[in-house]
Amino acid sequence: MSDVKISAKDVKALRDQTGAGMMDCKKALAEASGDITKAIEILRKKGQKLSAKRADRDAKEGVVIAKVSSDNSKGVVIRLSCETDFVAKNDDFVNLTHKIADLALESFPGSKEELLTSDFGGISLGDKITEQIGVIGEKIELADYQTLEAPMVLSYIHMGNRAGVIVGLNKSSDSYESAGKDVAMQVAAMKPVAVDKDGVSQEVVDKEIEIGMEIAKKEGKPEAMLERIATGKLNKFFKENTLLNQAFVKDGKKTVGQYLDGVDTGLSVTDFKHVRLG
Repeated sequence: MSDVKISAKDVKALRDQTGAGMMDCKKALAEASGDITKAIEILRKKGQKLSAKRADRDAKEGVVIAKVSSDNSKGVVIRLSCETDFVAKNDDFVNLTHKIADLALESFPGSKEELLTSDFGGISLGDKITEQIGVIGEKIELADYQTLEAPMVLSYIHMGNRAGVIVGLNKSSDSYESAGKDVAMQVAAMKPVAVDKDGVSQEVVDKEIEIGMEIAKKEGKPEAMLERIATGKLNKFFKENTLLNQAFVKDGKKTVGQYLDGVDTGLSVTDFKHVRLG
């Protein structure tokens, strides 16, 4: 280790760039003979080593952030995962997640892999996350990244950054903001699988029919009636699990589709993205 004198100014500069603790910054600078660039590399290598050691750890905690552009035409929702709730609640970790969401919204890459290669203060986002593994001492990963474009996109963050939703509306107006927020909250609370029945995959439909027929058979229903009974159960599934057909949580007498149509005739949802921890 070098005997070079490390100034408080250099320690602060390294800490501002990396978020590492003061002692870690001082040690890295000493090892790098005061060279900040080399000190950053040392911290990053520490993160790479720790990342390899903790690769098999579960990262089920973390932060989910949803954001939309200033013109409400596009939105992103990301999940940055970590191992413990303690880290997830740390201001630096939350702020890092916000910065990643800002980067995603600005560059709007088409995939998580592309986002990880994006520039983040002179290094790739992937390298920045690796660096933070060394700083924080836990497995950290960009676990999910979703985007949405529509005439109007609204966002909602649920349960202290534990879930995030973006919803696209088929028309745009400032007067729709409250309705869009209501629908985003509906998604967070009721967890629909699709906008409407047309968005449900054939695999899910086939499985629901199979389950419905099996239940009816066990109940002793005649063979000739099994498919019709299963179809009825499928319709109930659509009603309970597709957004526009769900009962609106703020007024159970209406479906979400009816609520939106009441706000403005023809107003509807184009798509939604729901990301949550766990």
